[in-house]
Amino acid sequence: MKNNLKFFWDVLKDTFKEWNNSSASKDSASLAYYAIFSIPGLLIIIIWIAGNFFGEEAIRGEISSQISGIMGTDVAKSIQDMIAGALIDKENIFMKVVGIGSLVFGSTTLFFQLQHSLNTLWDVESAPKKAFVKFLIDRANSLGMILVLGFLLMITMILSSLISLLNNWITSYFGYETYMLVEVINFAIGLAVVMLLFALMFKVLPDVRIRWKSVWKGALLTAVLFTLGKFLLSLYFAQFKPTSAFGAAGTIILIMMWINYSCMLIFFGAEFTKVYTLKKGYPIIPSKHAKWSEAKLYEESMKDKNSQA
Repeated sequence: MKNNLKFFWDVLKDTFKEWNNSSASKDSASLAYYAIFSIPGLLIIIIWIAGNFFGEEAIRGEISSQISGIMGTDVAKSIQDMIAGALIDKENIFMKVVGIGSLVFGSTTLFFQLQHSLNTLWDVESAPKKAFVKFLIDRANSLGMILVLGFLLMITMILSSLISLLNNWITSYFGYETYMLVEVINFAIGLAVVMLLFALMFKVLPDVRIRWKSVWKGALLTAVLFTLGKFLLSLYFAQFKPTSAFGAAGTIILIMMWINYSCMLIFFGAEFTKVYTLKKGYPIIPSKHAKWSEAKLYEESMKDKNSQA
């Protein structure tokens, strides 16, 4: 037990050092910029997917409720307006095709750019001869992440609906203690859903083959930090209203602040996964559409020269 704690602490220290020396802050700021253009398309596609099961109005209400709980009602309303402004004319077939294409391209851009940043972290890059195939695969993976988001949103809605229906009955027949236990279970399920999302990001998006064991460790740490940070940021936004000085642009700035923070955590979790994998001695292999970066190859060659000397 003691050795495990020491190992975890060593990994955490090395992770912070590598993360602090990386381009995480710059990449997070870039992704926050891309997110502004990706959010409308991303949310519309999620609404279409989940709306087939629960109705579009119910899904919109759930998304609005989640955003409102984190960043306030003004931001939730602004995002609703963004979605309304991006809705597709379903009567005109040509505009429908063009609109869906632009939505898919725009919504996948955020994950596409996130993938490039994760590849930089893992020291891999696209193989030049497979660039076009790699581009299509990357877009497909990004669209897949959006489908996963829609699926996880549906699971969360189902569980939340069941628990809200059972709350009064549980309190009446089993007492307040049982109700609190159910709430704890609900929180744990929510944490598990977020952890699953991060695990898929770390496993699917970067062009490296790594063990699930490393991925789950990084995803758990990221999910815990994300959940804690979400709570603290929601309090900060509610109490101090940091964007009030920016007027009409305040909503956009608030969204960018939130995305920037979330991406910083994602990069920290990915860096933890990398450091954990290296310290455990697990193999790291580029995917068949990628190769080691020039910087990585140079670093390995210098290590070989030093070892021979």
